[in-house]
Amino acid sequence: MLALAIVYLASTWLGLTHAALVGTASPVWSSAGVALAGLYRLGLSRWPAIFVASLVVHLLPASLSPAAALAIAAGNTLEAVLGVWLLRRLGFSPELTRIQDVLVLTLTAATGTLASVLAGVLGLTLSGGGSWDSVALTAWGWWLGNALGVLVVGSALMWCSQHRPEPRGREALVLTLLTFGLCLGPLFSGNWTLARVSAQVLLLLPMGAWAAWRFGSRTAAYCVLLLVGVSLWSGISGPAPVLASAMEAGGVLKPRLFLVIVAFTGLLLMAARAERGMSSTQLEVLTTALRGVQEGVLVCEQFPGEAPRLVFANAAFLEMGGWRREELLGHSPFSLWGDALEPEAHQRLQEAVRSRRPFQGEVAMAHRDGSRVYTEMHLSFVRAAGGRGTFLVSTHRDLTAQKRLQAQLASAERIAAVGTLAAGVGHEINNPLAYLLLNLEGAMRSLKKGPEHVAEARARLEYVREGAERIRVIARDLKVFSRQEGEEREMLNVNEVVVPALRMAAHAVRARARLVEDFGSPPRVLGCEARLGQVLLNLLVNALQSIPEGNPEQHEVRVRTGSDALGRALVEVSDTGCGMAPHVLERIFEPFFTTKPSGEGTGLGLAICQQIVQSHGGELQVRSEQGKGSVFTLVLPAAEPSTEAKTPGLTSLVPVAPPRRRILIIDDEPRLAQSMRMLIEPSHDVVVTTRGAEAMAWVSAGQRFDLVLCDLQMPGTTGMDVYSHLRAHAPELLERLVFISGGAYTQATCDFVRSVRNRILEKPVRPDELLATIDEELATSSSSAA
Repeated sequence: MLALAIVYLASTWLGLTHAALVGTASPVWSSAGVALAGLYRLGLSRWPAIFVASLVVHLLPASLSPAAALAIAAGNTLEAVLGVWLLRRLGFSPELTRIQDVLVLTLTAATGTLASVLAGVLGLTLSGGGSWDSVALTAWGWWLGNALGVLVVGSALMWCSQHRPEPRGREALVLTLLTFGLCLGPLFSGNWTLARVSAQVLLLLPMGAWAAWRFGSRTAAYCVLLLVGVSLWSGISGPAPVLASAMEAGGVLKPRLFLVIVAFTGLLLMAARAERGMSSTQLEVLTTALRGVQEGVLVCEQFPGEAPRLVFANAAFLEMGGWRREELLGHSPFSLWGDALEPEAHQRLQEAVRSRRPFQGEVAMAHRDGSRVYTEMHLSFVRAAGGRGTFLVSTHRDLTAQKRLQAQLASAERIAAVGTLAAGVGHEINNPLAYLLLNLEGAMRSLKKGPEHVAEARARLEYVREGAERIRVIARDLKVFSRQEGEEREMLNVNEVVVPALRMAAHAVRARARLVEDFGSPPRVLGCEARLGQVLLNLLVNALQSIPEGNPEQHEVRVRTGSDALGRALVEVSDTGCGMAPHVLERIFEPFFTTKPSGEGTGLGLAICQQIVQSHGGELQVRSEQGKGSVFTLVLPAAEPSTEAKTPGLTSLVPVAPPRRRILIIDDEPRLAQSMRMLIEPSHDVVVTTRGAEAMAWVSAGQRFDLVLCDLQMPGTTGMDVYSHLRAHAPELLERLVFISGGAYTQATCDFVRSVRNRILEKPVRPDELLATIDEELATSSSSAA
């Protein structure tokens, strides 16, 4: 506190020594800056040091009365206290690196100093130290001096404690020499005029601007202090008549007002330079961070009435999709998704862009190689400066590996569920297989007895066909539950999804409980048959495992279908088993949570079921009571009428025999190929081969075929190879290529199936389905040729 009092006393004495207004006011009152900086740095509790020092120094001149000195001391103290309060209230930083800080300091210099002006001028006038005629001039000069002291001296003192080196030393030396030359020149010229003093002040502005813009806050503050100090010295120490006459006319106040403007401009420029530097640094840091983060970052710019266009993509995003930066910049972000984006997600995303609302969700993008990339997308909007345009900032977390792992877990859980029912499935196959073999043997014996037993043989063959059809249906069900294809959605009848699951679980359930089917009329849904079938099969397995063996007549597993109050499709699986305790019910959907003994359950079944149902936009609800059973309710949204897929129906055989055509059959199973030949040959000319390479050689040699039936998966040359060969050598035959597949697709086959539009018949193919497909394909090709 003593050091502050001594510094304030010295600065006040120096100011009074060169006072030009009624002996008490200097054109720059450095004490105002000393008091403000001291109280800001040391705390408001040091205000007595300012008051005592100001009172002592103003009592020394005999011309001031004690009352006037007391008023001036009180005004100077109040000015400093109010100034510090304003600075802290408005969030001022003494580093002066923000434009906001300069504006706050300027506001403090303009308003806080009014306390000293009012107290000092009124004290002087009332005590007889000044006349009422010069009150306005005195107040104006007093306010300018104090304001200049706050802006110049205060800012410089606040920077004294900031130990930061300033760059560009040589340029700073040149600036210093020019400053001294400009300011000290008039001191040696001897030619003192008010115009010359004013011209000198005007030349200070570019010097201060240079200092602020090139050398930062501290150098600018010191330079402005030096400029103002030397300029004032040149005016004050000149011949008294010049300054005195100017004071009486108020003319010297105009250069001092310009000094205030110079100080304000210098501080403002230094803050602008500092902010620009910080902004550039922050921008560089953010850009470096965006380039280095593991998540993909995409920035798009959109102007009113225009589509958004890409302006930035970090390395992680480019690597995620296999793109090059020049391929993306300037293009619409919607081109990245193409057909990979689900219609619902595409609609939500477009709506978010239109309404400027944040978006969060899973989206699928097209990789540069044609595959799909699944990401979790977060989209935000930032309005550009000026409000004309908008930036769309999206982050993308790659979920492709996670999706693949989830699919593998779901597949493993699905196979585990089918494995649980393996004995029952074997029983369901063995029954029709047994009477199929018995009836085949009986038919052969009947034919050996002679023509009179043909009717008996025909009846037995009808039983054979029925048994083969039952085996075909079971094989189809197994294939549905074990297929590895993706999540292709199609229009589904919920009852038709439930029936295969019931067939798979029926034998195992009937050993423990009655199986009751209560089918209603649920609306059609858009979904994946394999995934929804997996959910139902898992629920049936859980139901039968909750019921003890031995008393099937006392227990029941009921499957009910229908619709709920909101019109959604509903499937309910209920049982009369052991039920679940409340603490178990709370955790049944947690991954790896299971109440089964070690080795009998993974704890993933219900967690995967819930994930599948949620991906279909539905809900999996459960209620249970311990000792009374459980009820699982699967609810799925009804498909919009406009989204219902038109599934091509099988065309009935045309009564009029079509013209004979030439058909090529390619299948590595000789007996199957010959069976198809015998079925088709009465109506068409058939060429059969078991090797895809031989078929391609025939096409290359110029042989003509009207239709090709080709096995999709064969050793050596596959159906995919045949497709590629036809596209290169006989593209007109591509539309008349029908694939026949036994399932068990590889990943490459799955991708191929998704990419082509050719019809694919699943083995075993019913004879009527095969013939109808041939007639339909030939009729379509004939109409296209016409």
